[in-house]
Amino acid sequence: MLKKRIIPCLDIRDGRTVKGVNFLAIRDAGDPVALAKAYAEQGADELVFLDITATIEGRKTFIEVVEKVGLVLDIPFTVGGGISSREDVTNLLQAGADKVSINSAAVNRPELIDQLAQSFGNQCIVLAIDAIKENGVWKVCINGGRTPTQLNPAFWAAEAEERGAGEILLTSMRRDGTKVGFDAELIGLVADGCRLPLIASGGAGTKDHFTDLFQQTDADAALAASIFHFGEISVSELKSYLKTQNIPLR
Repeated sequence: MLKKRIIPCLDIRDGRTVKGVNFLAIRDAGDPVALAKAYAEQGADELVFLDITATIEGRKTFIEVVEKVGLVLDIPFTVGGGISSREDVTNLLQAGADKVSINSAAVNRPELIDQLAQSFGNQCIVLAIDAIKENGVWKVCINGGRTPTQLNPAFWAAEAEERGAGEILLTSMRRDGTKVGFDAELIGLVADGCRLPLIASGGAGTKDHFTDLFQQTDADAALAASIFHFGEISVSELKSYLKTQNIPLR
């Protein structure tokens, strides 16, 4: 079994960390720079920062956050939200990010994946897939989860791999913020058809949920937010527990 990663996620709005349930009911979770530093000190393997508004005004604020985070971190971090061009990626990498996450723009223009991979390298490009099950059919959603498409998440992940993406960040919208456990069905569906490293997101609520994820699916990393932000479980506590469950960690 390959070594697994634990990745706290920070959703950023107006320069603050926020968290919701099923992409709704947003509440404040603290200063992103302070949280980032704390998670690194606790042993997080990587961090993910997502600009959940990604407006023109918010973009400047978000880049300022990325710059400040880059000064206090010594672990890799990925940033995403509203990225749609080489210029966006250049600005974020120059601000200190190690990788970028793309979603809506890639669905609307799949060739963007090819362009970014060729310009910056596969290792920089993470395809974020927000998925929901409607009437028994899994669908990729865009625009912050507000717009379902006809794309199947497994087929989309496989196409992204062919186009040059280096990693998949897979979020189950029906599990987001619910703390009922990761969505093994969705993770299995995508992992079966894609060889890229897969970060599983949505549903983390207990330490055993992480054990189940790594023992029962092919996920390479687990992403969580609220359990870390609100002090329910620390990263160091989680990693210590997973070691007792014989989960190989970075």
